[in-house]
Amino acid sequence: MKGHRNKQSKEMKQSNLALFVIDVQQGLFRKSTPIYQAEGLLENINLLVDRAHGDGVPVFYIQHSDTGTLVKGSQDWQLHSRLLPLATDYIIHKQHGNAFEETNLDEVLQSKNITTLVVTGLVSHGCVRATCIGARQLGYRVILVKDAHSNYSKQAAQIIDKWNQSLGAQQVELKLTSEIEFSRLTAA
Repeated sequence: MKGHRNKQSKEMKQSNLALFVIDVQQGLFRKSTPIYQAEGLLENINLLVDRAHGDGVPVFYIQHSDTGTLVKGSQDWQLHSRLLPLATDYIIHKQHGNAFEETNLDEVLQSKNITTLVVTGLVSHGCVRATCIGARQLGYRVILVKDAHSNYSKQAAQIIDKWNQSLGAQQVELKLTSEIEFSRLTAA
C-alpha cells in the first residue's frame, strides 16, 4: 500500500509540471546572424523533452506567427526539423511575444492543474522573456533553463546572461539542463 501511495504522490506532483518549447522554428535558424550555440540548444531541448515524456510531464510547443519571417503555414513557420512532437504533446499558436496573450494557454494549463512551467526556446530577449513575465503575472512558478534558450544577435551570450539575471531577479528560477529532473522537481 505504501508503494502505491508514493507512486500516486509522484504522479500528482509531476502532473503540476509542464515543459515549454517556445518558437524553435525553422525561419529563426535561417537569419543572417545564426542562433547562438544552436546545436547545444537543440540537444538540450530534446534532452528535456525526452525527460518530460519519460516522466509523464506535458510538453507544450509554442509557435509564433507574423507577417514577416514566420508566416503561418510557411516552411519558416514550421518547428525545427530536429523537434519531433508526439501526438500527445500540445501545440499552441500565438501572434504576440507572451504565449498567454490572446491564446487559450492559461485555460489549458489550469484544466490540467499545472502550476510550474519549465521554459526553453527562442529568443531570450523576446518571446522567452515575455512568456516568463506573463506566466509570473498569472501566478505560475517559472523555471527558466538558462542553457536552453538563445537568440540570433551578435551579442547573444551577453543577452542570455542579461535576461537570466534580470528574470532571476523577478522570481523566475534558473536551472541548467543537467539540473532538470522532472521526477525530482516539486510543484508549487
